[in-house]
Amino acid sequence: MPSSKDGAGNEKLSEQLKHLLGALKIMPEIECLKGITHGIEKESLRVDQQGRIAMSPHPSGLGSPLTHDFITTDFSEALIEFITPVFTDPASSLEYLEDIHRFLYGQLEDKELLWTSSMPCIIEEDDLIPLAQYGTSNIGKLKTLYRRGLGHRYTRAMQTIAGIHYNFSLPDDFWQLLQKSQESKQTLNDYKTEQYFNLIRNFRRYSWLLIYLFGASPAICKSFIKDKTDHGLEAFDDYTYYMPFGTSLRMGDLGYTSDAQADLFVSYNSLDEYIDGMRNAIETPYAPYTEIDKLGSGYQQINSNILQIENEFYSTIRPKRISKNGERPIHSLKNSGVEYIEVRCLDLNPFLPIGIDETQINFLNTFLLFCLFRKSPPSSKEENSEIQNNFISVVTEGRNPELKLAQNNESVSLPAWAVEILQECLDVADLLDSTDKANSVSAYHNAVEEQLSKVNDSELTPSAKVLASMREQSMSYFPFALKQSENSAEFLQKKLSDEKIKNFNAVTKKSNHDREKIEQSDSLSFDEFLINSNKV
Repeated sequence: MPSSKDGAGNEKLSEQLKHLLGALKIMPEIECLKGITHGIEKESLRVDQQGRIAMSPHPSGLGSPLTHDFITTDFSEALIEFITPVFTDPASSLEYLEDIHRFLYGQLEDKELLWTSSMPCIIEEDDLIPLAQYGTSNIGKLKTLYRRGLGHRYTRAMQTIAGIHYNFSLPDDFWQLLQKSQESKQTLNDYKTEQYFNLIRNFRRYSWLLIYLFGASPAICKSFIKDKTDHGLEAFDDYTYYMPFGTSLRMGDLGYTSDAQADLFVSYNSLDEYIDGMRNAIETPYAPYTEIDKLGSGYQQINSNILQIENEFYSTIRPKRISKNGERPIHSLKNSGVEYIEVRCLDLNPFLPIGIDETQINFLNTFLLFCLFRKSPPSSKEENSEIQNNFISVVTEGRNPELKLAQNNESVSLPAWAVEILQECLDVADLLDSTDKANSVSAYHNAVEEQLSKVNDSELTPSAKVLASMREQSMSYFPFALKQSENSAEFLQKKLSDEKIKNFNAVTKKSNHDREKIEQSDSLSFDEFLINSNKV
């Protein structure tokens, strides 16, 4: 039997959720949910034929990573980031993402590949990993300086880990409908912001489920940890370490973690509390980071505070707003509220050429609506600890049939809790399917059912499939990941239509022109620009 309380300490919400969904389902206006929008940001390392990080510059045929709309770089010159426009149709966003990949493969030289796994290829000398370069403008230099600071703080190797960020927003028509049903007197912007924070708090309570369902990095190349002995991993063979029940080592202690941020508490109870927490982290010096400034001549980081800028805050989800030129993210949020949310805990699926598929997108939309529709009481530091402990438990032991999670200070098995959540997601999926009256397809319902099958059989999860494939082929992590990358490259090297190539070339040309304009418009020295950039 499901528990009578959920992880936030509320009485079981199935009846409340069904009542809300039932009320929404009979409203003719609910078809506006077809206007849910999403965008995908997907990272991939460029590697040579031997699977080593490419040392070549960002391909010139891709234009300027500073100003290109769809193809940029993340930490390294070799870490490509693809950015889709905003779409309402998952098939369309995936087609566009695939097209960007195909365009890139037309620009790569020396038979370079895109690495299809989240954990990187062979890591040699850390300081040889090339930092991303963005030109001679002040903002371009600042972006590279930020990355130099990240390399000092967390190692460059850690920053080569790749993932997918999923941007999600709901149309104003829906927000107005929900606001009316709740008889809220707030302005629409204030209402949306409050509701997005409600969603974020619940997402953090339940995001461990995404790690179980979609985690795909249970093993790493031995070279990634070099001579470390306190990693807590087991030897898969002479060249690979792994965790037998692990799901996403990318999201654990080997990945996006920070001692400086370990005790950092940023509240998601309201926009004001969130901004206060972020501002505190950006303005608070961290003594060990002051030593970084002594590592060489010239600037080594933007500043020596806990966070150099907002983007350094490692979180599984972020409230977002498109910033005006030169405006800091927290100022954009403060001035105009939350526009969309960004999910940041998704591994690349190495069995998929572009790392994600339509079923996953349909489930993400369903899950995020589930997080919105559930009551979302304020969170505390104590609950935050419980959330973090659950998350790390699933990262390291998610497929262990004996694993227990903490639910409101009580112990509950992962499968039992996962089934409870997914059963409620089915109700949300049925609402979403009902908005497409022109078709009888149950895409959302089927997406949730597929996740239920993973709970019933953990061998169906991507993390289990990675290990099974390595065992079946008697392969270490490195040759397995290289083979998947080669398979994806073969699929993605099909040439684009002349029209699509023409369009991408036009964007590339414009990006170079825009970068030049920025460089020519600088009026401050970099020293002055950096001082201004540190003002919160």
